[in-house]
Amino acid sequence: MEVLRSSYGVYGFTPLDTPIIEASDVLLAKGGGETEKQIYRFSKGDSDLSLRFDLTVPLAKYVALHYADLAFPFRRFQIGKVYRGERAQRGRFREFYQADIDVIGDGELDITNDAEIPAIIYTVFSRLGLSRFQIRINNRRILNGFYAMLGLSDKSGDIMRTVDKIEKIGPDLVRAILVDDYAIEGEKADEILAFIGIKGTNEEVLASLEKYRGRNEMFDQGLDELTTVAKYLGAFGVPQENFAVDLTIARGLDYYTGTVYETTLLDHPEIGSVCSGGRYDNLAEYYTDRKLPGVGISIGVTRLFYVLGEQGLLNSDICTAPADVRARIGFLTSELKLEDFFTPNALYDFFSDLHGVPADVRRARRERLFERFGIGAFAEVRVGDLSTGMKQKVSLVISVVHDPDVIIFDEPTNGLDVITARVVTDFLRECRAAGKSILLSTHIFDLAEKLCDRVGVIIDGRMVRCDTLTAVKDGLSLEDRFFALYEQEGGRLA
Repeated sequence: MEVLRSSYGVYGFTPLDTPIIEASDVLLAKGGGETEKQIYRFSKGDSDLSLRFDLTVPLAKYVALHYADLAFPFRRFQIGKVYRGERAQRGRFREFYQADIDVIGDGELDITNDAEIPAIIYTVFSRLGLSRFQIRINNRRILNGFYAMLGLSDKSGDIMRTVDKIEKIGPDLVRAILVDDYAIEGEKADEILAFIGIKGTNEEVLASLEKYRGRNEMFDQGLDELTTVAKYLGAFGVPQENFAVDLTIARGLDYYTGTVYETTLLDHPEIGSVCSGGRYDNLAEYYTDRKLPGVGISIGVTRLFYVLGEQGLLNSDICTAPADVRARIGFLTSELKLEDFFTPNALYDFFSDLHGVPADVRRARRERLFERFGIGAFAEVRVGDLSTGMKQKVSLVISVVHDPDVIIFDEPTNGLDVITARVVTDFLRECRAAGKSILLSTHIFDLAEKLCDRVGVIIDGRMVRCDTLTAVKDGLSLEDRFFALYEQEGGRLA
């Protein structure tokens, strides 16, 4: 849970809680026919009440009621229990936790938010140690537009709820329901199945959809939105293998109007979607006349953790508490901030106490590090009287007093003579060989080539290339490759 909370907080989402019990008419206003079958409903006096079946509908009511107090776009996250009266089975429960993020706009909400939401989910899943997952995306305007082309607008909701079950019941049964239950002609049912069955790469599926452009305005709008979302997902750093345009995705809830998502674990397709959501432009209309479009996604936390636990992927040794994480990181900034009146010995003892380093351990480590970096003769000299290079060495030593697993150094050889710079380089090499993770920020290309397995090139605040050292160099020296990338990005050498 801490990974979820911290990740959502980093992206500027505000925590919010909504009531577990709501008036039934509130929850059923936009839920569709499937909701009424699953909802837990009861009476209290004259009140018709229900347990919330998701966290999105109560959010819409909250935003409408507190409109004047909120800053838009309003970004919220919520982790809480929901209740659904569905058949309990493997990985599915009647009471379970969801973890939602939503962005609500005032009047309008840019389509880029539809791409940012699943990009955040990619980050969260990656932080949880998952790699084999896929975020499948579609747009309900495309589906509604296509069904309008077939003259089936009045049955669009029924069709989408049926099609949404295709992975569970198969195409034959979907066709039978369309024909037998909704009186759709067999030829049109076949057209529907052929349309949602369009497969290929994201580019190939979108290209196939272009063949339908110009026949329905809603379809064209949906195709423009889906194309934009796919483009921005790539721009936000989501690899192609982790998202796919999938026309079978419809979502069973009627409040979705545009982009829709479902996320599956590729090694556990039997579990179904562990994270889903989409765009809802009209959800708040039941509570207010204001247009409050939103987009959100929900992780089925209980279902996800059930699978992870079943596969032994929940690692109790993973550090999640902030204090525990900090205890395993050594950090050196390029800006020296040592107080002048302290001595290296005093600083070493202070940071050893701060990190809880035992006395016997710290003595041996002090002797080794001070000798390694030539600090011993200056151990009782005040920082204010030390050279810039010696200050840099003292800063480096106190950043690793606790023998951290992760070392983050910003310009570690600043102010050092060539001999001492070599000592620092060799020290970091040894740390890497010992299995420690090193994140290095430097403008010294030779240092990066000696120490780094992977390299990211940042130009004008943007990561323009990130790959293995060999791939980034592409047959050139790292320095030459940097300036080649610099010119490609429009830079000019004086």
